[in-house]
Amino acid sequence: MEKKLYPFMAIVGQEKMKEALILNIINPNLGGVLIKGEKGTAKSTAVRALAQLLKNYNMKVINLPISATEDRVVGTLDIEHAIKTGEKKFEKGILADADKNILYVDEINLLEDHIVDVLLDAAAMGINSIEREGISYSHSAKFILVGTMNPEEGDLRPQLLDRFGLVVNVAGEREIQKRVEVVKRRIKFEENPNLFIQEWIEEEEEIRKKIEDAKELLSEVVYSEEMLELVAKIGISLGVDGHRCDLSIIKTAMTIAAFDRKKEVEKDHILRAAVLAVPHRMRKTPFSDNEFSIEAIENIINSIGG
Repeated sequence: MEKKLYPFMAIVGQEKMKEALILNIINPNLGGVLIKGEKGTAKSTAVRALAQLLKNYNMKVINLPISATEDRVVGTLDIEHAIKTGEKKFEKGILADADKNILYVDEINLLEDHIVDVLLDAAAMGINSIEREGISYSHSAKFILVGTMNPEEGDLRPQLLDRFGLVVNVAGEREIQKRVEVVKRRIKFEENPNLFIQEWIEEEEEIRKKIEDAKELLSEVVYSEEMLELVAKIGISLGVDGHRCDLSIIKTAMTIAAFDRKKEVEKDHILRAAVLAVPHRMRKTPFSDNEFSIEAIENIINSIGG
């Protein structure tokens, strides 16, 4: 019997997490999303619900267990077979299964660093390449990487964090009415999943259509020189190293514009993109109070005329 999944649009709050996931569906070139937060904050529920929402694309969620070895992740080459027959024999791994799907890694901070490196390389290139004993093999690995983690269990190295396109921090609801609504909806879903899902069909269809429209519109979105200068100023003002952050902000802003059904990037798109693309890339030193704030971004944006 098919397991019923909680509807994406029925998730209470967690707007930034939902936005970051949707943006990566619209534009798989954003570099994935890392969701950081305590247990029980709908992280895995949101990922699976989004895949269910997009079942028309035959998109699945492929799980990568933290115990996975490198061979299990990238696949293996049968060297003996290649030597004997001159033919390459490839045993596919998780990255091959993840092609055109969502690759979901829960507790990604507990994975070995070199495996995280492999995931991020494949996500960036859209190709998985392996080489053994001078024999190489490559295959398509165009997946959307979604990692989740509880920061209390340790963090990723800054070099790895920087390579995630977007990072979102999530927490349990602190407003009484929202917490009440979380419980009410969950109980209602458990009592009668079919009826509950039916109640959300209209909103699910609406967001699905909006995502499809945005995917089509994305190639038409443009940005001005002023917007590029604004992105550069944000990076410089907040002490961000390198240029990956700038690229991430502008690509994310373009995707947000498409989602808003607009063909040109506006200041608000830059602000919303920066909130997702900047904080994990800010320079952190042991005694630094260099904290990210939306107000800091707003001040930078407001300091530029127009």
